[in-house]
Amino acid sequence: MADKEIQECGNSVRRILAAARFAAEKHAQQKRKGENGEPYFNHLLEVAELIAASSPNMDVELVMAAFLHDTVEDTGVTLQELEQRFGKDVADLVAEVTDDKSLPKETRKQLQVEHTPEKSSRAQTLKLADKISNLRAIISSPPVGWSRERKQQYFEWARQVVSGIASPNEVLRSEFDKAYRSISKLNES
Repeated sequence: MADKEIQECGNSVRRILAAARFAAEKHAQQKRKGENGEPYFNHLLEVAELIAASSPNMDVELVMAAFLHDTVEDTGVTLQELEQRFGKDVADLVAEVTDDKSLPKETRKQLQVEHTPEKSSRAQTLKLADKISNLRAIISSPPVGWSRERKQQYFEWARQVVSGIASPNEVLRSEFDKAYRSISKLNES
């Protein structure tokens, strides 16, 4: 590897780690809804890992956006702050997957189904990785107080969102399908 390639790789790693650290700090007090109460950061890490492993070519900004994808919705961080710290591309990716929390939950869910097909392919990849992580979490550590029916409804809604992705990343689509098939485990619990 040439010195320039080593330097570029080092810069990419530093940028990804900066996004990871920022997300960890912003989500530090948050826990997942699951019965195990895992740190919320574990979800962000899983989404970033899914994206990083899904292609032979590392999309540094997309991995960064994976770590940051919930900061605007859940922590009060602004898109302007993300753009200043991490660049316009990262902020734009986060903006594409950020729900308007001023809307009722059911409206936000319906808008995801309707608007996911209009998102950039990179934002769709991020959305797909996010849904995989959420399905896996529902199986491994079900949200406290969620009935079997509510879990199944989430699985069906996630499938509706993902079905709107015209050209999904094949690795992630396969992982989604595998996670979705685990719905049968809901019937055992």
